Amino acid sequence: MKKQTIRCPYCGSPAILKDASYVYGNNSFGGNVYVCNRYPACDSYVGVHQGSLLPKGSLAGPVLRKKRVQAHRVFDQLWKRGIFSRQDAYRWLADKFCLEIRQAHIGKFSDYMCDQLIQEASTVLQNNHIPLGMAG
Repeated sequence: MKKQTIRCPYCGSPAILKDASYVYGNNSFGGNVYVCNRYPACDSYVGVHQGSLLPKGSLAGPVLRKKRVQAHRVFDQLWKRGIFSRQDAYRWLADKFCLEIRQAHIGKFSDYMCDQLIQEASTVLQNNHIPLGMAG
């Protein structure tokens, strides 16, 4: 299998595999990250699945990383609160946005898709009488 080159969506530079401490310093819990070759001037990176070289999504800058965390916080309540099983929550996500299940990963979502997911998941929480202030 040919190694895939991961490119930064912001500046086009190749991403390089680094120990997570390169980005997180002493706050690192181990593992690896793909980092834009221009980091820290281009503050774009993504984590790597434990025990593999597979990125958890696409490289993201600070604003998109924060948005993805927010989207996950709201979305995860759908299964953590028992509205769906975890598997069914991802199936709901795929169906809601006309995605294949393999595309239903918040780590690959754009800012716009994160906003849409936050809105849709919030509606489900409200319809199930779960206050949004309690969802975080």
